Order: sequence, then structure tokens, then C-alpha cells
Amino acid sequence: MSNTGFPTYLCLFFACSFCCSTAMPTKLTQEVVNDRPVIGVLTQIVSDEVMKPFGSTYIPASYVKYIESGGSRVMPIRLTLTTAEYENIFKKINGLFLIGGAADLETSDIARVAKIFYKLALEANDAGDFFPIWGTCMGMQLLTVLVAGENLLTETTAENVALPLNLSTEAHSSRIFHGFPEVLIKALTQEPLTGNFHHYGLTVKTFEENEKLHSFFSLLSTNIAENRVQFVSTIEGKRYPFYGVQWHPEVNRFQWYRKLNFPHSFHAVQLSSLLAEFFANEGRRSLHKFDNPEEEASSLIYTHTPVYAANFSAYEQIYFF
Repeated sequence: MSNTGFPTYLCLFFACSFCCSTAMPTKLTQEVVNDRPVIGVLTQIVSDEVMKPFGSTYIPASYVKYIESGGSRVMPIRLTLTTAEYENIFKKINGLFLIGGAADLETSDIARVAKIFYKLALEANDAGDFFPIWGTCMGMQLLTVLVAGENLLTETTAENVALPLNLSTEAHSSRIFHGFPEVLIKALTQEPLTGNFHHYGLTVKTFEENEKLHSFFSLLSTNIAENRVQFVSTIEGKRYPFYGVQWHPEVNRFQWYRKLNFPHSFHAVQLSSLLAEFFANEGRRSLHKFDNPEEEASSLIYTHTPVYAANFSAYEQIYFF
């Protein structure tokens, strides 16, 4: 889980630089035309010794189930390929999902690969080729680092706590929350529907003072950390289909470890469902596709079997690679 420290509770963050594009992107209201979206998910580096016998990288099954529940399929993307191979993958997938994990995100392969896809997504959207990106927890932090061109994260610990969101004015006209029932919006501001498992984040003060960040993203919600610092908890691109949440929508339906504070109420489940469907619908706007059905089938996560992991981690199942 990103920045949960799962299974170690460590909260790490991305530190790579890439300036945002100033060209005009594709229309965010592009027609939905693709009913077979495939979302690429970067694998994460295994750092816990107990997990190393199973593989060198992994994806928690909760993220896979979350993406599939919205109506998308998942393609795991390994961290050992060449730039040319990633460029080829980009032409086939309909969106990118950035989860979390434990790795040196300044010098590791994951930093290199994330930067490649981010650059490709900017260029594609600038050319009218719709391509969405979602970042959860550390994935959201990565997006802010890429857009700002520098690491601006500081301590904003919210460890193992479920919180309501402090919604901004912009949230009510946002794409992420568009069409949410009024009763759910109200619950989102009053009930602890969002699971937080992080130590670092982006403060609201830093966001507002950084021209690149506040011109690129709309700030949709904030929260208060244990040290009383106000941090950014939900963002969406103003001109690009890029989205980020500091919290974890996937745990509301797909993680059950009793020692962790996963929201499982009716409204928590409804929130998770609607967000998964939202990003799947963004993927349907992408016209990228595989060259043939055989290549598509062999690339999807269905060819892999998850490992039962509840006896050595806070996840029920994990895909290892």
C-alpha cells in the first residue's frame, strides 16, 4: 500500500523532476468510445525480507480488484524494461495507475519508469491523444514532484487513521466528484470514509505558494496531520486527466486486516465504487489498443496467480513478479 508502510509502515516518497508542459492538452470531455480499457500498473520493489522469496517486485491484489471493479483490466508493468519497450506499452494501455511501495524513489528503477510514462502522457494529451493517470498516496506524491520539478514533501503523518475530507469550493465542480449523490458528498465531509497511511505529504501552504502546482492542479480536499499541519488530500489536473488522492479508496472494499483502520461502512464502500468507476470511464476515452487479441491476453494480469499473504503481511493477496 502506498505510504502505508505496508508491511513495514514506512512512508517513502518519489523524488524525481520533470517540468510540466505548457501546451494545450486534449479535451477533458472527450467522448467515451472504448469499452475494453486496460490500465497499466507499475510494479513496486520488494523491500521486506519475508516477501523476497516470492519475487523482486509486487502489486497488492487490492489495487487490481479495485481497478477491475470499475470496469477496467490490469496490465502489470515491470521495472526492468527499456525506454523503447515502455513507449510500446504506452501505445497499448488506456491509463496508468501509480500505487505505493518501499523503494529509493530518487535512484530506483521505479523513479525512472514513472518519469518515462509521465512524459509520454503529457506529450500524448498535448497532441489530442487522451491518456489519464491516477496516483494513490505515494502515487499522488509522485505526481506533485513531477509537476513541480522538485520534491516539496514534508512530514504530514496521518498513520492508520480514517478521516472525512475537508472539501474545497473547487471540489463541487470537479470531475472526480461529479455526479456523486448529495448524501454521499455530505457523508464524505462528516464521516471517516478515507483511510490514511502516510508520513509525508504536500502541505497546503507549499501547494499554494508553488506556481507550477497550483496552476496545474485543482485542490479538491485537505486534511490535518498529526502535527497539525494542513496537507493536500485530493487533486485533479486542470487541463490534463491526472488525478491524485493521498488516501486509499481501494482498502474500503478489498482489505480487511483487523489491526488497520480500513473504512468499511456503506458510504465508504460507495465512495470506493464510484471512484473506481470514474477512472475506468477515463480509460474508456483512450483509443490506445494492442496489436492483436493474443498479445493483449498474454499481457494482462489474468495470466498470474496472487499469493495468499495474510499470514505475513497486512494484505490478503499479493501478485509477485
